[in-house]
Amino acid sequence: MENSLPIRVRYNECDPMGVVHHAAYPVWFEMGRTELLRAQGMQYKKLEEENVFFVVSSLAVKYLAPARYDDALTLVTTCTQQKKVTLTHFYELRRDDVVLTRGETVIACVDQNGNVQPIPDELQSISE
Repeated sequence: MENSLPIRVRYNECDPMGVVHHAAYPVWFEMGRTELLRAQGMQYKKLEEENVFFVVSSLAVKYLAPARYDDALTLVTTCTQQKKVTLTHFYELRRDDVVLTRGETVIACVDQNGNVQPIPDELQSISE
């Protein structure tokens, strides 16, 4: 499953030249993961109440072209792999038909103490 999220580049996400700072992209990726989960009828807040948390264990970003202040972008987020305790997500950030950035994260399921735990059954179909 994939989800598309519209993003309008805000002034505070840019450097003095109006180019998006590299640190904004992981924040957008998190927004993409959250909205993908919501599109599947789940809420991260509810998972936290059930002692289910996800932490980023790996992050890769490939910057292909700059995003700039006030650009209208689309972030496409796809869950590409699910294992017993991890989920892998792929991201593609586009301005119209131009791919600006590609990224990938691996997130691990943990409890409130940071101990690794299996992904709950209710999330087993998240990558389908």
